[in-house]
Amino acid sequence: MKITADSMVCEIKHGESLLDAVKKLDLDMMSLASRPLAAQIGGEVFSLRYTPFKDVDIHLLNYKEEAGRRVYERTLQFIFIAAVRRLFPAARVCVRYTLGPGLYITIDKEPALGEQDVLKLEAEMRNIVRAAIPLERKRLDIKDAIDFYERDGQTDKAKLLKWRKFSYFDVYTIGGYMDYFYGEMAPSTDYADVFRLKFVEGAVILLMPRSDEPDVPSDYDPLPKLGIVFKQSDDWGKLMHCSTVGELNTLVSTGRIRELVRVNEALHEKSYANIADKIVAHSARAVLVAGPSSSGKTTSANRLATQLRVLGQDPKMLSLDNYYLDRDAIPADKNGQKDLEHINTLDIPRFSSDLAALMRGEQVEVPVFDFLTGKRAKEGIVMQLHPDEPLIIEGIHALNPMLLNDDIDRDKLFRVYVSALTTLNIDDHNRIHTTDARLLRRLVRDYETRGASMEHTLSMWPSVRRGEEKWIFPYQENADALFNTTLVYEVSVLKKYVYPLLQEVPKESPCYAAARDITKVLNYFLDADGIEDEIPPTSILREFIGGCTFYRKD
Repeated sequence: MKITADSMVCEIKHGESLLDAVKKLDLDMMSLASRPLAAQIGGEVFSLRYTPFKDVDIHLLNYKEEAGRRVYERTLQFIFIAAVRRLFPAARVCVRYTLGPGLYITIDKEPALGEQDVLKLEAEMRNIVRAAIPLERKRLDIKDAIDFYERDGQTDKAKLLKWRKFSYFDVYTIGGYMDYFYGEMAPSTDYADVFRLKFVEGAVILLMPRSDEPDVPSDYDPLPKLGIVFKQSDDWGKLMHCSTVGELNTLVSTGRIRELVRVNEALHEKSYANIADKIVAHSARAVLVAGPSSSGKTTSANRLATQLRVLGQDPKMLSLDNYYLDRDAIPADKNGQKDLEHINTLDIPRFSSDLAALMRGEQVEVPVFDFLTGKRAKEGIVMQLHPDEPLIIEGIHALNPMLLNDDIDRDKLFRVYVSALTTLNIDDHNRIHTTDARLLRRLVRDYETRGASMEHTLSMWPSVRRGEEKWIFPYQENADALFNTTLVYEVSVLKKYVYPLLQEVPKESPCYAAARDITKVLNYFLDADGIEDEIPPTSILREFIGGCTFYRKD
C-alpha cells in the first residue's frame, strides 16, 4: 500500500501500521519539534498504531500543532498517573486545571505528598519513558468497563460511563495499568520525553514543553492571582458536589440542577458586588475590564455598573471597540493578512488622550466605530465624567499598559480580568480545556446572533487563540481583581444549541477534528432542557444564548 505523508511517499505491507510507514521516512525523531505524534486522515486524528486498509494520504501531527500538543499532553498525563500507581498504589490523582504552561495536579495519599515524593515520581516517569512501552488500545464492553472502574476505585469514571450512549469503551494500557484520556495517544511512552515536575503547596505542576522550543520543558510561572481564582472555583465545585460531569449529570437527572443554577448565579452576583466594593474603596475614576474571547466581558462590565449604582455611583460605559482604526488603515502582517487581534488595530494615541482628559473631568467626544462599514462614524458621543461617575472600559486589550500614556493617573485605575476558567472535570484524570469552554460559548453566540456556521467559527479560532497568547494572557496578573465567569452548569445548557450542527461538519473539512473533539466531550453531558426560565436575564450565559436584558432597545 502507498502512504503519502505530507508529500513524502512510502510503501507498507497489508497489516502494517502508520508507525511502520513513519519509520521508513527520513524524519528527525530525536526532536519533539519534528517528531510525529499522531496522524490526520481526512480531518480525523488517528494513532500512529492505526492500520490502514488501502492507499491513504496522511498529515503527520507534531507538537507545533494544537492537535499534536493535545496528543502529547494526554500521553504525558497517562505516564504521570501510571507512575503514581507504581509508587503510591492507594493514592487518588486529580488533574485539576492548567496553570500557565503546566497542569495543576493533586495527589491524595497518606502520608501527605511531599517534595521528595515528587522527585521520586519524576524519576519513575523517566523510567517509564525510557522503557518505550507501547500504548495499546483495547475495546471493552461498557458494562465491563464500569465494573472494572468500580473495582479499581475510580468511581468518577464508573459514574460517568453510566451516561455514555455507546455500548463500548476504548482504553489504553501501560503495562498492567489501564486508563483512558478521551483522545488519541502517542504510539509509545518514549515519545513524551520532555517534561518537568514542580512541587507546589502540596500539589504537583506537570510542566509541558515550551511552545517556542519544544525540546525544553517550560519554566514554572506561579501566576498567584490566577491560581487563587482556580482554587476558589475548584473548592466551590466540591462544596456543591459538582466537580465532575458525572456529578453534574446526576443533578440534571434528579431535577436538582435548578437549585445549582440559583446558587451559582447568586455566587456570581456576590462576586460582582465584592469587586464593586473594591472599586469604590479604591476611589477609581476608570475601571478597565479585559479578558479573552467569550469570557463575558460585556455582561461583566454591565453587572459591575449595576453594583456600583447600588453603592451610589453613576458609572459611564465605554467599549474599546470604538477605538478601532478604519479597516483599510490596519497594517498587514508579513503574510499579507490583517491580524485583527493585534493591539495596533486600535487608535492608541486617541484612546490614551481621551482617557486622560476624561479622568481630569474634561468634556471629550469619543469615537463610534461602525462595524457595517468598517470605519469610524463621522460623529462621536460627547462624554464627561463628574464626581461619583467612574468610567467602565471594556475590551480584550484593556489591561495592556501600551494603552496608557504618561498623563493618565494610574493610581485612579482599577483593573478587572475576567475569563471562563472551568474547573469541571470529565473525570478525575481528564479536565475540560478552558479554551474549549470558551469556544463552545462562541460557537453558540456566533450561530445564534450572527448566523455563522460551525466551520466558520472553528476556522477563526486558532487566530483568536494566537492573539490571546500574545496580547491578553501576559497581562492577567496585572489585574486588581480576577473573576471566573464560568457557570458550572453551562455546558448542559449550551449543548443543545450546537451539538447537532457540530455533527454535520463533514469529514473532509479542515475543522472536522476540532468539531469531533468537542462532540466527544459533549457526548457525556445530559441536556439540561427546560431550565432556561431559571437563568436570570442578566446571567453571563444570556450573552451567548440570548435573552440578556442589558441589550434590550426598549
